[in-house]
Amino acid sequence: MNYQESFINYLKYEKRYSPHTVTAYKNDLDQFVLFCTGMVGEFDVNRVDSKLVRSWIVSLMENNTAPRSVSRKVTSVKIFFKYLMKEQVVVANPAVNLPLPKIRKKLPNFLEEKNLHHLLDDGFFTDDFRGVRDKLIITLLYGTGIRLAELLHLKDSDFDTRGYLIKVLGKRQKERIIPYPRSINNLFFQYAEIRNRTIGFSPERLLVTERGKPVYEKLIYRVVKSNLEKVTSLEKKSPHVLRHTYATHLLNKGADLNAVKELLGHANLAATQVYTHTTFEKLHDIYKQAHPRG
Repeated sequence: MNYQESFINYLKYEKRYSPHTVTAYKNDLDQFVLFCTGMVGEFDVNRVDSKLVRSWIVSLMENNTAPRSVSRKVTSVKIFFKYLMKEQVVVANPAVNLPLPKIRKKLPNFLEEKNLHHLLDDGFFTDDFRGVRDKLIITLLYGTGIRLAELLHLKDSDFDTRGYLIKVLGKRQKERIIPYPRSINNLFFQYAEIRNRTIGFSPERLLVTERGKPVYEKLIYRVVKSNLEKVTSLEKKSPHVLRHTYATHLLNKGADLNAVKELLGHANLAATQVYTHTTFEKLHDIYKQAHPRG
């Protein structure tokens, strides 16, 4: 029986992981199977022990694999064997309790408020279809903190323009409702009018290309990168940077951490707490400037 294939199907259809996540698990697992085959001649889940997994970790580090990637790859193998234990194929998980390389905590990149105000308010976007669409892309990513995959699947009907709310289908098909800035309404109506008049209404997708096809990941990355380059020297300029910026600005303005967790669609608070480091740094700067003994 091909246990790798049944595991991937389990992730797809039972856990309902995103295609991107499933592909990452598959690639990690394929890499591990290839390593084991080279070491012992044939991959057999019942012959894998902690010594073999440890050898793989050493091999990855000797090939200069980043510590974060090593940790993720080992986690993939760990979850694979956890699945096999659940299916009663193996009796132990060889990937547990193994020493992993230390990961330096990276603070999320984010833009200053003044940079985004400058980009959105000072005439950088044209009034034609592409200009209005691209401005809507930037505004939605920053104004709601949604993920790239969530943006791609938005429909016109997901907007409650009276309540200033947007419905989003997140990870594992979990739906959440997010409030958005009132200023988005005018841009949403402007975009919809130009799109319907020049290209045609699409009930399945809000955002389309000039040929009426749904927008795609590379297009969104290109739109975000080319526009952020106009106002920031940040090395990384991606849709996720705008999500980081959304969360950081909310916390800097005093938003409750649990509320930000729900807005971002995080499964646990630990994923949201990474943004508090940036906020604490800002508070520390304020303290130093304001306190007589700062």
